[in-house]
Amino acid sequence: MRGFLDTAGECVAIECSLPWVMELIAEGGGGELRSTEGSHASVQVQVEADRRQFETRGWELLARGAWRRNGEVVVENPCTAGFDLHLRHTPDRAEFTYRWRPPARDRAVARLLRSRFHLLARAMLMQYPVLWWAGTHGRVPLHASACVASGSTPLLTGPSGVGRSTLVVAEVAAGGQATGDNLAVSDGITVWGIVEPVRVEGGGGRRMPHGRQEGPLLQRAESLVPDRLLVLERGRTDRSSLSPCSTEKAASALVTSTYMAGELRRYWAFAATLSAGAGRGPAHPPITGVASALATRLPCFSLVLGRRPGMGLSQLLDTVDVAA
Repeated sequence: MRGFLDTAGECVAIECSLPWVMELIAEGGGGELRSTEGSHASVQVQVEADRRQFETRGWELLARGAWRRNGEVVVENPCTAGFDLHLRHTPDRAEFTYRWRPPARDRAVARLLRSRFHLLARAMLMQYPVLWWAGTHGRVPLHASACVASGSTPLLTGPSGVGRSTLVVAEVAAGGQATGDNLAVSDGITVWGIVEPVRVEGGGGRRMPHGRQEGPLLQRAESLVPDRLLVLERGRTDRSSLSPCSTEKAASALVTSTYMAGELRRYWAFAATLSAGAGRGPAHPPITGVASALATRLPCFSLVLGRRPGMGLSQLLDTVDVAA
């Protein structure tokens, strides 16, 4: 079973020998997984049926459950997702090979907490590898979405649950475009989306935590260059308001939202382990620098959302008075 995915500015080729894992991958692709290669794949993800340990005799111990040799890395059960990982890389390609070998405890948890397991497995197989490889090319992860609304291209950031997904989905339904729901990467100018299903109340797909359900993001844009930065907040009244905010506040919001994001909670150790073992990429992504670059280059605004659903993003940008 084979598929291809354009995500985070990379082309990912996926080969899977386990049908149930391929179903999980296809679901996590949000309708974006295709059968033909559009461009040369820069990331290879292979899931093997073999359940033996990866051979590490003679390798250097990197950390508990992790080894390295000549730029290759083996990690046992990273992020407790149940898959062992073997990384090889060349200057222009990364190859991630996985084997399903969960300890008994993690196997039981996967059966009991299905939604949690699906999110973890997708992160391990589809998101974290490409996030790390994009990081070796200067693109850092952000908890943000760029979209096209009312003739502008805002970059939206804010903590989980504030209402960003609802705004983005409504804008796409009205004919707009967006890079994604929760995650993106950026070099300080362009924003590339991470492929994932959108999770909102009233969706038609898999049930997820916090009363949300999944669905595809229609009209997804692979990348956008934002022309303004909106920091979303939840207000205490029914009325929404838009006002300028400082560069420092906007940059801080991008950074704090990224580090608070549940989707990235396990990513930092994953990326550091691969960078230490492979000798590539930063030990930690320069998120503060990229956030500062975006906030310095773009006009920054604070968008306080009313307690009740109201105007869409285009209407807010068109009709809400911007304080001088």
